[in-house]
Amino acid sequence: MPLFNRQGKITVAALLAGILFIVAVATLKPQPEKVKRLPPPPLLVEVIDAAPQTLRPTISSQGTVAPRREIDLVSQVSGKVVAVDQRYASGSFFRRGDKLIQLESSDYEFAVIRARAQLAKAEEQVALEKGRSRQAKREWRDLGDNTANALFLRAPQLASAEAALESARADLDKANLDLSRTSIVTPFQGRIRQTFVDLGQYITPGTRIAKIYSTDVVEVRLPLSDRQAALIDLPVNFEDAQSAEYPEVVLQRNVGGKTYKWQGKIVRTEASIDIQSRMTYAVAEVQNPFKTDPNSDRPPLSIGLFVEAEIAGRQITNAMELPKNVIYRGNEVLVLNNNDEISFTTLSVVQSDTDSVVTNSIEPGTRIVGTRIALPVPGMRVKPSPVNAQTNSDKPL
Repeated sequence: MPLFNRQGKITVAALLAGILFIVAVATLKPQPEKVKRLPPPPLLVEVIDAAPQTLRPTISSQGTVAPRREIDLVSQVSGKVVAVDQRYASGSFFRRGDKLIQLESSDYEFAVIRARAQLAKAEEQVALEKGRSRQAKREWRDLGDNTANALFLRAPQLASAEAALESARADLDKANLDLSRTSIVTPFQGRIRQTFVDLGQYITPGTRIAKIYSTDVVEVRLPLSDRQAALIDLPVNFEDAQSAEYPEVVLQRNVGGKTYKWQGKIVRTEASIDIQSRMTYAVAEVQNPFKTDPNSDRPPLSIGLFVEAEIAGRQITNAMELPKNVIYRGNEVLVLNNNDEISFTTLSVVQSDTDSVVTNSIEPGTRIVGTRIALPVPGMRVKPSPVNAQTNSDKPL
């Protein structure tokens, strides 16, 4: 029993010593220093000072070069092809009035000779009837009567002879016309796209000789959205079509690593809006597309070439161009107040492309945040850093 009391006292003493040690460690450990947290510095952003001015935007489109006039050259008479011109080949150029094909003309020459004979016979018959009519008038007057019926005076016979004369003249004109049509000539200056007949072939009226197109003017159909069409002074009515003031357009194409350009004009729009794409098609014309410059290596504007177009738009007053990266949700920008706090404002977008946006709803002097902020919160304070207001100085007039 005494041994147990002694061991219990030792255990209790050890527990008390441990408790006192833990309390001492807890109370005597050094306190951590309190660090004062400073607010984060304001975000440094670029600021664009709004300075609206008059702009003439450039509208982009694209299309394929096509001839303004393309037809099938057909034969109006039948016959055997007895001669072809050396320019009668796919891709060859020709002038207006060039003879491409000659048909056998013997039968038509014979028809001309027969028509001339019929004309001479008809002229003879008219002369005879006129003589007989005059003779009948003299005989009637010799009888002492001043009146006579038309049949006695041979008026119907003379009218019939004169009608036969006119018919003979028409037959001669028709024979000469058919003879001239044995020579297949070109109605305009152009180029042969495809040939369909050749030497020795017999053709009939309506046979296709060749597919040809004019080379004095080419056209390009340029699709425009509603927003793009609103920025261009398109000739959309009769009065505009009579005006010489057409929007300028620059066509360009990269060929062999080089970019070549051609000047043209928007001369009209197509009769209706495309019902599938809802696009308006403007037609651009380029004069003398195959004319080459001896001082330039620019190739001709060939048919079928795909080109990009830049169309001069109408003037926009009180407008400003902004980089695309400062636009939020399609039509909003961040602006600064006098306390350098940001807020959103909605724009009226006139034109938008991959690089920039043109608007005409910014008040002069407005400070626009030119730095993209990942998570902008209205009321956030930033530190401004001014930059140039205009990002594309070649567009202002």
